[in-house]
Amino acid sequence: MTTRTIHIRHADERDAEGISLVHDAAWTEAYRGIIPGGELNRMIARRGPHWWQSGLKRSKRVLVLDFEGKIAGYATYGANRAPSFPYSGEIFELYLAPEYQGLGLGGRLFRAARRALNDAGLNGTLVWVLAENERGVSFYSQLGGALIGSTEERFGSERRERLAFGWV
Repeated sequence: MTTRTIHIRHADERDAEGISLVHDAAWTEAYRGIIPGGELNRMIARRGPHWWQSGLKRSKRVLVLDFEGKIAGYATYGANRAPSFPYSGEIFELYLAPEYQGLGLGGRLFRAARRALNDAGLNGTLVWVLAENERGVSFYSQLGGALIGSTEERFGSERRERLAFGWV
């Protein structure tokens, strides 16, 4: 029998490279065909290891899913940026590398991010997901999120619908 070690912990600057690799792979898989190609490539390219390292110096609100010493996923969270919704916390991003998806790890990371929000005094959670990202919509629906609103986001000259999910 093989035992695998999985830890969800707060990220530090040494995790920047691993987070960047997850970001690149997850965004490419999730958004290819949804976000226009050139725009998607620019969004991915600007968030390399140096971008993450700089962000990790300023904020400790990044969790990583460490699978046997390799960063397999990450979540960023903080105060809700949409005051029209009655939730004080928001998960800004939650992504797993494609090879770790479908194993229940995303749910574990989501629950850890919600606990971190609650520990920070931010109760109730808001998450935004592009409507065309069927996997993301299904993921948050299965986790019990209530569809509470929508808006549009611009990617270059194109617009895409974003859905808001909430948890009390």
